[in-house]
Amino acid sequence: MKLKLSWKTFLYSALMTFLFAALGGIVTYLGMPFFEQVKQPPLSPPAFLFPIVWSILFLAMSLGAAIIYDSDNPNAPKALLVYLVQLTMNFWWCVFFFGFRMYLFSFIWLLLLMIAVVVMIILFTRINRLAGFIQLGYLLWLCFAAYLNFGIWFLNR
Repeated sequence: MKLKLSWKTFLYSALMTFLFAALGGIVTYLGMPFFEQVKQPPLSPPAFLFPIVWSILFLAMSLGAAIIYDSDNPNAPKALLVYLVQLTMNFWWCVFFFGFRMYLFSFIWLLLLMIAVVVMIILFTRINRLAGFIQLGYLLWLCFAAYLNFGIWFLNR
């Protein structure tokens, strides 16, 4: 399968994805003073690592979405809708976790987000294997985030 991707599509995809990331980042930043005081589970990475990892993941997510958009596949709109849904869910997780400090609800929300990402990966993979494959890092990071989220809820209840 030949890869079809325009730089304009990738730029648009990255701008849209990073808009969601920026909004979530603002909520996260505003919640950090309180968050720094909660008990952390073992294996919690240093705070500086999160924006680095998330930037890489959002860039990969943007690339996958751009590949799907440029694919001319009739199932692309459905896959991109799921992409948009999971981006929205990702933003709301930041609000629930950092904004409202609803750690148990955030954990359950994160599990639902992971289901949405699995559906997205399946839809992306059916259209273009590379587009689906590059989302696996995001899913793995969400699994780790779920461990951290659950640990924070458990240690701070």
